Amino acid sequence: MAFEMVLKEALMSGDLCDFVIKVRDKDFKMSRVILSNSSVYFRDIFYNNPQMKVCSFPDVSATIMELIAEYVYTQSVLVSENNVQLLLEAAERFKIKGIVQACCDFLQQRLSTNNCIRILRLADHYLYPDLKEKACLFILRYFEDVAQYCPEFCHLSAEQLEHFIGKTELNVRQESVVFEAVVRWINYAPAERRGHLTRLMNKVRFILMSVNYLLETVKVNNLVRGNQKCISMVIRTMKTLHRSNLQTPLQTARLPAQVLLAVGGFNDNLPANVIELYNARTDCWRTVYNKDNLLPEYGACVYNDGFIYSIGGIHDHLFVSSVMKFNLATQTWEEAGSMLEARAHLSTVALNGFIYALGGWNVHQALNSAERFEPGTNQWSAIASMEHRRADAAAATLQGKVYIFGGLHVNLGISSAECYNPATNQWTQIAPMAAPRGALGAIAYNDQIFVVNIGGYNRGRRLATVEVYNPSSMTWRAVAEMIYPCSNFGLALLEEKLYVVGGIDADDQQLRSVWCFDIQKNEWNAVRDLSVPHEAVSCCLVERVPHAAVGLSNIEYKL
Repeated sequence: MAFEMVLKEALMSGDLCDFVIKVRDKDFKMSRVILSNSSVYFRDIFYNNPQMKVCSFPDVSATIMELIAEYVYTQSVLVSENNVQLLLEAAERFKIKGIVQACCDFLQQRLSTNNCIRILRLADHYLYPDLKEKACLFILRYFEDVAQYCPEFCHLSAEQLEHFIGKTELNVRQESVVFEAVVRWINYAPAERRGHLTRLMNKVRFILMSVNYLLETVKVNNLVRGNQKCISMVIRTMKTLHRSNLQTPLQTARLPAQVLLAVGGFNDNLPANVIELYNARTDCWRTVYNKDNLLPEYGACVYNDGFIYSIGGIHDHLFVSSVMKFNLATQTWEEAGSMLEARAHLSTVALNGFIYALGGWNVHQALNSAERFEPGTNQWSAIASMEHRRADAAAATLQGKVYIFGGLHVNLGISSAECYNPATNQWTQIAPMAAPRGALGAIAYNDQIFVVNIGGYNRGRRLATVEVYNPSSMTWRAVAEMIYPCSNFGLALLEEKLYVVGGIDADDQQLRSVWCFDIQKNEWNAVRDLSVPHEAVSCCLVERVPHAAVGLSNIEYKL
């Protein structure tokens, strides 16, 4: 660092300089040796013209050249939204690999719905395969938003659009999104693009649409009606659906961006070391991991950065502090740092790279202690204790804070709720729930927290009510009740819908059922059951990319 400062001072003072770069309104005195070290362009100039003392670039701004000069002397550059494109163009022109890489890294980190196609075009133009791959993956992952909101969507070439909509990895909840995107793209310049209609519509998976949508929307579309080949596609699809009793072939389904994993718990009243995967596109469950070595009973599982952590629980009738983590890449369990305190029936969440273990039971009583795990150091550290002792409580994270609701204390449900601020290491009591209960679930959605208050062991009664907590107004409101009461279920938020997985019903029976709550419609619907009854399961979401292990390969997704 000291040497870099010396070089920067030399640049500022003009010492040791034997070459001048002239741009629009400024001259830069530089060292030929230092310049050659970073720029292949100038190295070639000096090799072919050893006597050259001055070089002019009237089309380059002084601001950009100043950044280049600073990089040449310090090997660091400040890339920003305002300068990245011009800086990248100049770095390509002068063949400065370090700046090119810095710009590509910057663009990868800032991919968004608004700029992803512009970045794709840059990557194509300059032949940056890594940046192109990241831009393509982003467009596939967020295609619905890109097609609707990206100002440059209609500037895609026919070949690019055909490439994206032909991919099984295209993330769309309804195939109608693909059809409407193609129509929008062609109508942007119909005279020029109508000739691409057949090849593009051939990539639309009409078989994934309902007969009503095909009949009422696709078949009557002006573009489709005017193209005999497209009409034939639609009619052929409708006949296929009728012959198969309106059942969609699973192998035609698109791959989801995320899947739901149900981990551990009890199958048919026996402890299980099982991971089951749910594919929302095909509405199917599949067991993707099932080994003999069992996880502790009544522990908790949480996903963080490529690992599923199994924390605490009871093993051989002993409360344990041990932690195991499942590596999605290698499909193996390995030990992680043990907690400071043994606990079962605890609550866990992941926030900003840390994992929190809250409350639970030990041998004697419910706990109010809490601790935090840092994966980088493999160490747990104590944080402030909660106001109330609680086990089988529900925890969630929102806006950088940890929330915990209800739970059991001395086998009675409690209604209190608390919020933890990591910045101050303090718990604050918030408005209590409408009724005391434990063995519930909580999850954050759209700046609110849904607390699925369905059950627990409070006075032997399970509930089906669902409450929503609004942190801004610190108030609760009720939403549509579950179809029937249950407790000890898994809970996950997938594609803006809540999934309640397994559990125990009012008759103390384990459940195979899985229910989905549509937040926008405020209604519950049944989805595909688990293969066997399952209680005390932990649910987590995993991105399909980059995790291709544990049944996350294309084959497993197709089911």
